[in-house]
Amino acid sequence: MEYLYILKQALMYILVAFWCYQMVVSLCSLVKLKDKPFIINKKHKFMAIIPAHNEEMVVVNLIESLKKQNYDKELYDIYVIADNCTDRTAEVAKKAGAIVYKRFDEAHKTKGHALQWFLKQKIEENADYDAFCVFDADNIVDKNFLINMNKKLCEGEDVVQGYRDIKNPTDNWITAGYALFYWTMHRFYHLARYNVGLSPLLNGTGFMVKFDVVKPNGWETETLTEDIEFSLKRIIKGKKLGWATDAIVYDEQPTSFKQSWSQRSRWTVGHMQCIKRYTGELFEAVKEHKTLMNFDGFLYIVGTTPMFVLTLLLLFINGVMYAASAMTNAELIINILNYVFPTLLLPIVTAVIAMFLDKKPIKPMIKGLLLYPAFMGSWIIINFKCLFKRETKWEKINHVRDIKITEVKEEVVEKI
Repeated sequence: MEYLYILKQALMYILVAFWCYQMVVSLCSLVKLKDKPFIINKKHKFMAIIPAHNEEMVVVNLIESLKKQNYDKELYDIYVIADNCTDRTAEVAKKAGAIVYKRFDEAHKTKGHALQWFLKQKIEENADYDAFCVFDADNIVDKNFLINMNKKLCEGEDVVQGYRDIKNPTDNWITAGYALFYWTMHRFYHLARYNVGLSPLLNGTGFMVKFDVVKPNGWETETLTEDIEFSLKRIIKGKKLGWATDAIVYDEQPTSFKQSWSQRSRWTVGHMQCIKRYTGELFEAVKEHKTLMNFDGFLYIVGTTPMFVLTLLLLFINGVMYAASAMTNAELIINILNYVFPTLLLPIVTAVIAMFLDKKPIKPMIKGLLLYPAFMGSWIIINFKCLFKRETKWEKINHVRDIKITEVKEEVVEKI
């Protein structure tokens, strides 16, 4: 029992140290930095790339929002990759003004494969673009997105994540959960790290990559979370990613719990694939580059499933000690609360703070805030399930909300 107590204390110290570090870094989001000086003053030429699988219901709204960018129309082209489509995605996208590439490969359906297929062609063509931006078909884009990404290129940044906002945060508790999660991550993870000189991560959509970065090999990713994988590969090379709060893209979240479960399961499995593939390389990069940025990247990957497993082990040890009468009822309750509060209740507090700092309306999100522990709790169950059963089959998330760029903020205002 003495050894169990020592192990328990060691695990507690590890977890406390990890979360104290995260809290200190998060506070850096409160620092407002001056804009970086321009290295070059140029209007760059962009590709707006939209991988789309059966998205005829929503892709036109995205194309229309891209056509309305406050940017020289001669300096960007809109490409839609109609990926294994069986509907009218290619037809409606072409009619809306996009350049459409049709791709058919039933064995490789993910966004990563679609990007690799498309970008290899553009590299072989030696296409005269400076950078590309990637969007999901259900997105709509703020009119100043390309202006702000061009600014980042002029400042010398070559891979930059934009601000991924939510089209439908008030639909139900599920979409509210996604919104609160992303708003919190944007403020206390991505912005905080960008402010202190660490590296944010790509976030699935609404990001920009300098074209030279993917030459000559294209978009080389293997896992279900191609955005995280691409980010980790950059960090391993000692290269920071950028963050653009003013480059805003609005993303539609699933309203069905079944679809949400499937999506988050896929993300969790993708993270586990990245753990298996890149943990060793991240550790070696820490030794090679000897930077806090690399150490932070290593902590990110060990802070997902490995930290979850350590927490489960700590709870198991508490249970064993209680069963062996080595722990009182009061001590057991305190230990459980020490887990429940930061895992299920603290996220509500941090979400409210993030909303306040970013001037998000809180009133329409009250129900979502109250049910946020259910959203985060279901994610804990997903993580536990994926420890033993990892489904890697890609499933499409159905997007059916016909929300235009002019309607995004109006929807929220009406509910205040």
